[in-house]
Amino acid sequence: MLIRTATFIKSASKLSECPEGNLPEFAMIGRSNVGKSSLINMMANHSKLSKVSVTPGKTKLIGYFLINDNRYLVDLPGYGYAQTGKKNRDLWIKITHDYFIGREQLKRVFVLIDGNIPPQHIDLDFIYSLDQKNIPFDIIVTKIDKATQKSLSLHTRLLKENLAKVVTTMPNIFPVSNVTKRGREKLLEYIETLIK
Repeated sequence: MLIRTATFIKSASKLSECPEGNLPEFAMIGRSNVGKSSLINMMANHSKLSKVSVTPGKTKLIGYFLINDNRYLVDLPGYGYAQTGKKNRDLWIKITHDYFIGREQLKRVFVLIDGNIPPQHIDLDFIYSLDQKNIPFDIIVTKIDKATQKSLSLHTRLLKENLAKVVTTMPNIFPVSNVTKRGREKLLEYIETLIK
């Protein structure tokens, strides 16, 4: 899929501030510092579209990026950053919950998981909650360029084994590198199939 245009549209602090219209939306979420902003930039082929921070938990709003004038990539607040206060965590949980439940334009949630480490309980718990609420989701394994082939294979196998225990249907798993762009075309082509 050719990315012709990519534009940051707005940030929303609640559901009522999300853009009007019925363009399909593809949301990115994961633990803080898993590489959401870098992934959006890589997918859009635009190095400065989404601000990348070295500080975990920086994304606090719902970020909207218009792609080819006919779909949105949506950057959701990360979960699991321990140094964030309880008040902020509770607010972010409410924002994302309201978005998942109330946004009819949402076509797919992509849960980002760090391929450089074994599966984390917080990721599996979050995936379980999506499955229980029948929210459509797939998984993007990030940072695969940082892992050896052996450890990546091990982490992927463990991920599938753990997923089998918590999901009704096994989601698609897309290994992606923001550095080498490996997996980019396959992911973009998959998104294209969800629009048609």
